[in-house]
Amino acid sequence: MTEFVMSEGLAEPADLRPAPSGDRRRPVWVVPDTVPAVLPRSARYTEARWVAKYRRASLAADLGAGGIGAALALVARFGAQINLGYVVLGVLLPVAWVACVALQRGYETRYFGTGPEEFRSIIRAAVALTAIVAISSYATKSEVARGFVVLAVPMTCAAAMVGRWMLHRQISWRRFAGRCMRRVLVVGRNDQVTTLKRHLEERPADGYVVVASCLPRGDAFEEPEPERLGRTEMDILAAVDQYTVEVVAVAADPELAGHTLRKLSWALEQRGVELIVSPGIVEVAGPRISIRPVAGLSLLHLERPSVSGGPHLLKSIFDRVVGCLMLLGVAPILLVTAILVKLTSRGPVLFRQTRVGRGGKQFQMLKFRTMVADAEARKAELHALNEGNGVLFKLRDDPRVTRVGRYLRRFSIDELPQLVNVLRGDMSLVGPRPPLPAEVAQYAIDDARRMLVKPGLTGLWQVSGRSDLTWEESMRLDLRYADNWSIALDLLILWKTARAVLGSDGAY
Repeated sequence: MTEFVMSEGLAEPADLRPAPSGDRRRPVWVVPDTVPAVLPRSARYTEARWVAKYRRASLAADLGAGGIGAALALVARFGAQINLGYVVLGVLLPVAWVACVALQRGYETRYFGTGPEEFRSIIRAAVALTAIVAISSYATKSEVARGFVVLAVPMTCAAAMVGRWMLHRQISWRRFAGRCMRRVLVVGRNDQVTTLKRHLEERPADGYVVVASCLPRGDAFEEPEPERLGRTEMDILAAVDQYTVEVVAVAADPELAGHTLRKLSWALEQRGVELIVSPGIVEVAGPRISIRPVAGLSLLHLERPSVSGGPHLLKSIFDRVVGCLMLLGVAPILLVTAILVKLTSRGPVLFRQTRVGRGGKQFQMLKFRTMVADAEARKAELHALNEGNGVLFKLRDDPRVTRVGRYLRRFSIDELPQLVNVLRGDMSLVGPRPPLPAEVAQYAIDDARRMLVKPGLTGLWQVSGRSDLTWEESMRLDLRYADNWSIALDLLILWKTARAVLGSDGAY
């Protein structure tokens, strides 16, 4: 008989009986006290209901996007003189669009509410639809107006992206409120289970809530010599039925691999329960991980991060082009800010500070001066009031900050001169936070990996709390970016930076 250990505050299931004394070859089920231990059978259909609603909403949004794209393209290309053939083509476009999205797995349950995967399916569907129209037009020797295709497909894609974004926002709000969640059973050793649970709990928007954990008895209780006990398929399936589980997550458990894991997947498939396996690799983005079949085995391949060559050249070109456009766009703001800084306090308009760039190369970083001229000399007397993360000096109500400087810091206007550093090649638009030489001197061996890429005007640290982050959190985000950066990630961070700056979160 399986022994169940319930967290404090949870009622014990009525159908459980005590385990026989001396039975030490069974797993222990540990249930968090934040989730009901046992739900009624109707809870099994909760996921089916919200999934069905989401799928219907996605189909409606994509059909509407196809109709919008077709209508706008017809009006823009032909005006009031639309022949019957193009009217038929406009009617067929929404259906063809939905078919392309379906072929690109845009309606698969596992991608609902995930964000990036849904958006990728939309982009791939747009490429596929363009190719289908081009090939069909060539094969049938029919002349489809290029202007119609050039307008219809991008407009449809843009409308579909907006629709999916709205759906993603709605389901994210529900998940933060504890709704539309998938109930997860985590199986593995204690340390792996703890790590996986922590990562799932940190991102409720992904839609997973851990309701129970399965681990050997020796891992659950601190004993002098814990036994290495195996789990049987029946134990896991009993917990799946008991806790109305919708997902079983195996956390890098060597006892559940090979044929055993395959048999478990078959049994879960019969129950309609999803099986996911965590390889135990953290802080590595999906594009760097691939599954390659070799000799009948599915091997996990981890690509090396891009640290040189073509990708970095592309990033450098992107930085300079976009940085130049941004500098031209904010030129009036720079001029007004420079005048305000000069007229409201004594000292230079720009503040120059030595920072460390890619490969340990030092450079002079530019910022608008937001403090009094003798701020560095007065730093020692304020050191006891430091509210920073232990390495950096930060003070919410710093008396050295000027009246104008508070507004510049709040909306990050003081950092706009760093666009000049971007054009010089010292910095990137997106990257790790530019460190001081004193910080670099305290780096561990692993921390030095953040120097593989240029420091950025913004980065993951900027959109994740800014000055409110601890030193460890800031370093973890910088290392994550250095290992997983891409142009797509840079664009996402730039978008989120605008929202973080307008909200002025963590800025002081």
